Amino acid sequence: MKNYVWHPSKAVIEQSNIYKMMQKHQFSTYRDFWEWSVTNRSEFWAATVQNLEIAFAKKYSTVLDISKGVETPIWLKDAQLNIVDSCFNNTPSATAVIYQKEGGKLSKVTQQKLENLVNKIANSLRQLGIKQGDAIAIDMPMTLEAVAIYLAGIKAGNPIVTIADSFTPNEIETRLKIAHPKLIFTQDYLLRVGKNLPLYQKICEAKAPKAVVIQTDKQNIDLRPNDVFWKDFLVKNTSFKSVKQSPEETITLLFSSGTTGNPKAIPWHHTTPIKSASDGYYHHDIHKDDVVCWPTNLGWMMGPWLVFAALINKATIGLYYGAPLDSQFGNFVQEAQVTMLGVIPSIVKHWKNSGCMEGLNWNTIKCFSSTGEVSNPAEMTYLMQLANNKPVIEYCGGTEIGGGYVTSTVVQDNEPSTFSTQALGTQFVLLDGENKEATKGEVFMIPPTMGLSNTLLNRNHHKEYYEATPSYKGHLLRRHGDAMQQLDNGYYKAQGRTDDAMNLGGIKVSSIQIEGIINRLDFVKESAAIAVAPKNGGPSLLVVYYVESAGSVAEINRLKQAQIIVKKQLNPLFKVVDLVKIDSLPRTASNKVMRRKLRADYECK
Repeated sequence: MKNYVWHPSKAVIEQSNIYKMMQKHQFSTYRDFWEWSVTNRSEFWAATVQNLEIAFAKKYSTVLDISKGVETPIWLKDAQLNIVDSCFNNTPSATAVIYQKEGGKLSKVTQQKLENLVNKIANSLRQLGIKQGDAIAIDMPMTLEAVAIYLAGIKAGNPIVTIADSFTPNEIETRLKIAHPKLIFTQDYLLRVGKNLPLYQKICEAKAPKAVVIQTDKQNIDLRPNDVFWKDFLVKNTSFKSVKQSPEETITLLFSSGTTGNPKAIPWHHTTPIKSASDGYYHHDIHKDDVVCWPTNLGWMMGPWLVFAALINKATIGLYYGAPLDSQFGNFVQEAQVTMLGVIPSIVKHWKNSGCMEGLNWNTIKCFSSTGEVSNPAEMTYLMQLANNKPVIEYCGGTEIGGGYVTSTVVQDNEPSTFSTQALGTQFVLLDGENKEATKGEVFMIPPTMGLSNTLLNRNHHKEYYEATPSYKGHLLRRHGDAMQQLDNGYYKAQGRTDDAMNLGGIKVSSIQIEGIINRLDFVKESAAIAVAPKNGGPSLLVVYYVESAGSVAEINRLKQAQIIVKKQLNPLFKVVDLVKIDSLPRTASNKVMRRKLRADYECK
């Protein structure tokens, strides 16, 4: 299939949120609008906050205060708010969530019903003795209840620790030890393709704190003495006044892999969702009463992003409880009349290979969005055609950004697997190995931007993002770790990572985490994990080089052993595609493993 370029029609452009903003501020070109958004950041974010109708108990005195430097900006200074209040600005009868259980029927929940459930949960937290400021955790799939628990905790002033339901007990325990939540919400089982996969059992093995357990199976399970079932936890009171806080108060604790073994614990504040909603408003062109569907989990940033990008923009969250891998999911997209569908490239590859989404009516889709991995142009072209030629908003960012730094728009030509612009209100520069500006190199962000983290719970934030970074035209630069190439037409193409992190199936993980697991195998002395780009582009493949232990016995199933231990000890979604024996790992003079050399050698095979 020939790669296709989508050209926006006059009607699409003039109906877009970007065009409305350009008209309001008298910009004739998108480029001029973007330039204004990064050279007049206070004005841009003030206008964006107004567009999104962010609710304040006390309005800010200044949108942006950088008197302490751009590394530690103060956004919405002196304001008091709770960002959850801005999630309920639509009419009470408007649909807030549309969902479908695997094999079930479509169900709709209004704004009023969702808010009532949120308030019940907030009151139930207080009834259980959870005080303002106590952290609570969520380890469950993206369901109506998960969304309501997430919003309720924030509304009650309780930071939410989000943990992906795919994690092993080891990985769950690691995150719980970092965050110390007082309470955890979970389910008895995960329902996947007709199978009941134990989830409560995993959090017990992870030595989780007191748990509230939602039952999905008719048969009761035995709980630990202190744990309670959801039906016994929930009180009836549907009135709860949101806890008003400073914009800099933590609302969520998300985890992202860096270049060390332990994950970074990244706090989101009340301002972070404004970045998410802003990207939804401008770049994904989300409008009132649209239906936004993105198969994800609260443990990954796209989970909270989906909640805020949809609800703050007065749109509906579309949730399918099963895996998005067959026509049942496709039928949900059709029947829910989804208008914006988010994907990771690995899913699209499966759809293309299986043909499972063909023959469906996806004409309500106005645009797709793709994130988490490098995409393949042929597969993105295929995706566009599933909805009768609709654009794919390529979207790349990070948990520590609250959204994207490079993306696409519906007012520019859409070329598969390329980004048409730096995100509005966000600026970066590409630097080569000698720290000179280049068309191909490492991404360095130019702060400040609303949504950028300024603290880490378990790491030195300055050391992680700013220490020893070069300057650019007098600007302090912030390290990000992605590699990008700017094409002749000004668009951008992703080139993977420059550090020892990798994206696998939309999940960011460090090489060191994988190596720590592989090194437990009897036949491994040491190892190096790398992410390899397929020859035609697309999602990265996990390859592991290893040095054999002295005296180890030759076995024919070593690759299988590596696959099993990674799935069991780290994440069942990770697959080792190749295990390569090597006499010694290449190292620098300072003894650091040269993973880039291994990557280059493997890709040249």
